[in-house]
Amino acid sequence: MSSLKTRLEQDMASALKGRDELVLNTLRMTLTAIRNAEVAGKRARELSDDEVLKVVAKQAKQRAEAAEAFEGGGRPESAARERAEGEVLARYLPKRLGAEELTALIDEVFAEGGFTEPSQMGQAMKAVQAKVAGRAEGRTVAELVKARLAR
Repeated sequence: MSSLKTRLEQDMASALKGRDELVLNTLRMTLTAIRNAEVAGKRARELSDDEVLKVVAKQAKQRAEAAEAFEGGGRPESAARERAEGEVLARYLPKRLGAEELTALIDEVFAEGGFTEPSQMGQAMKAVQAKVAGRAEGRTVAELVKARLAR
């Protein structure tokens, strides 16, 4: 069993004992998403920590998008709840890269890979995403890589 999944389960049990509804419900939904990912496909399997991390990141992104939608729809209470759930999930995600760190990482990957042409966008993105490992939003990474290739 992945150590991240174990940590989520232990934290959910603690939230249950402590009657922390927000954490309990957030982790319960996240663990359900993890279990669904484990049984998706031809046969059930245990997810690695990286795969569990991707599920948690996806759940956090969904919370952020839902908060925006609720805010735009004039439902600030629902938006606040979604943001609070996103903050709970953020505890399990790696620290986000700052703009300078991300730019430096992209520069490093470009130096290693020798990417110079816009036609190499896919290869460059694959190499950068491997180094970023979920610590930055894909859209932001793509914009920076595209801008760097356009120089």
